[in-house]
Amino acid sequence: MAKRALGEFEHQVLLCILRNGSESYSVEIVLELEARTGKEVATAAVFVALQRLREKGLLADRVVEPGDEGGHARRYFRLTPLALEVLAESRQQYLSLWDGVEALLDEA
Repeated sequence: MAKRALGEFEHQVLLCILRNGSESYSVEIVLELEARTGKEVATAAVFVALQRLREKGLLADRVVEPGDEGGHARRYFRLTPLALEVLAESRQQYLSLWDGVEALLDEA
């Protein structure tokens, strides 16, 4: 189970990729994270998380070379079936942990 455990930032990166559709590249992930969390996100931190998630088997990727207009190659990431399974388990665990706690927060 330890390999399936996600750090908070890894979890957020996976959710952003899921939210963005079938594939995302790093800039899209950074922008989505900043929009959703309201915090500035270091691109390097996203690159490190993407690498870790790929090593865990939670992401697959493909490189798209630049077209005639120039630019640079982009690496697009997509969730693997394992990532979807891990996210579903994580969601269920969080929902279970939050069950009945909202009232305690309201009292505080």
